[in-house]
Amino acid sequence: VRLAAKMTEEGEEISRGMTWRVFKPDPDADGKLPLVASAQGGVGMFELPPGTYLVHAAFGRAGATKRIMLGKQPQREQIVLDAGGLELNALLPDGKAVPADKLRFSIYEDKPDASGDRPLIVPDVKANTVVRLNAGVYHVVSTYGSVNATVRSDIRVEAGKLTQATVEHKAAQVTLKLVREKGGEALAETSWSVVTDSGDPVLETVGPYATVVLAEGNYTIVAKNRDRIFQSQATVESGKDAEIEVVADPETEIDPNEGAD
Repeated sequence: VRLAAKMTEEGEEISRGMTWRVFKPDPDADGKLPLVASAQGGVGMFELPPGTYLVHAAFGRAGATKRIMLGKQPQREQIVLDAGGLELNALLPDGKAVPADKLRFSIYEDKPDASGDRPLIVPDVKANTVVRLNAGVYHVVSTYGSVNATVRSDIRVEAGKLTQATVEHKAAQVTLKLVREKGGEALAETSWSVVTDSGDPVLETVGPYATVVLAEGNYTIVAKNRDRIFQSQATVESGKDAEIEVVADPETEIDPNEGAD
């Protein structure tokens, strides 16, 4: 039997990247369908005894299954995948590209499952990577950095087409320093906490410098150096990478026992 696949009824046969699996339709004792043949590439060619089979064709994350009946004569079967491609990217408001090494996408199903969560389909997708998917709507989460700079979008993939989607991130990369005076050297043995304007903690880290991508907004920066704690307010502006200094002086120092009984 000759097996071929198309993205649409009118489209051309897919010449590479296919995975073919042929199963017997009756489950075994473990409830699994017995795999009788498999192949990689474009068109699949199999020599099989006459009978009924289930053929699964996969093209990336797109796939389709077809039941076929084989006789003694050579046979041709075609499967329509109803699939397309999705290519993702992200920009900052000024039109600059988000650094590719700090950008990742996750693709989820559009509808939540019984637990209320959207099932994850493809994690950790790099920018400008074509992901092959069944046609339909997907929920895409774009993450810039590793903290709180995320953008969510619902994107439709159409059969036989490459959908190119670009999201906009409102965030910036900042470097935190605890210094004795403005422009001074960063103090070692410093631990950092960053809290949003609404009181949500977004970062806990240790080091003389803390470089992190943050969504635009207002933050409280807390720096602990040995037994002294300093606190400062900072505003992150979208697309404006910056160095934020917390000056270790009486104006920024807070009493760790303040408010205690």
